[in-house]
Amino acid sequence: MAKTEMEKMRSQELYDYSDPEIVASFVHAKRLCAKLNGISSVDEGYREMIEELIPGIPANSEICPPFTCDHGHGIRMGANSFLNYGCVILDSAIVTFGNHVKVGPHCQFYTPQHPMDYMARRETKETAHPIIVDDDAWLGGGVVVCPGVRIGKRSIVAAGSVVVRDVPDDCMVAGNPAVVKKRLK
Repeated sequence: MAKTEMEKMRSQELYDYSDPEIVASFVHAKRLCAKLNGISSVDEGYREMIEELIPGIPANSEICPPFTCDHGHGIRMGANSFLNYGCVILDSAIVTFGNHVKVGPHCQFYTPQHPMDYMARRETKETAHPIIVDDDAWLGGGVVVCPGVRIGKRSIVAAGSVVVRDVPDDCMVAGNPAVVKKRLK
């Protein structure tokens, strides 16, 4: 049986983002994000909205509005994790946050990858590559994480960094592109 466009999207295959199922997912997330961004994380109704947007989010994890994502159901959060104000998650592929992750304000996580060929970019097709932020990682404000990147356990990404390749466990990285500045253990 042929894969749906949504299944292709989650499998790092070329998919058509104009597919009705994908468009409906975008619309659902946009509407929930718009409502969510009109309240704070301590207001009545916040928990219900964030749980509808991100199924399975632990009760002890928090995302501070304003918050923007493409789908919501492509985000996995571990226990005791925290995303500060203004985060953007383009979750065409799965974006995973481990346990005890701290994410500063205005961080951005991009999983979609448009074709390199300009003619192919004119079509409504792309691929998406998962992002993993392992347990106890800390990202300072304004960090950008590119498609397919893994940030290792207990690692720190300095504010303003652009992460284009995997970060080993127990490292501090900084810069654009982010490079290892020191080992933490």
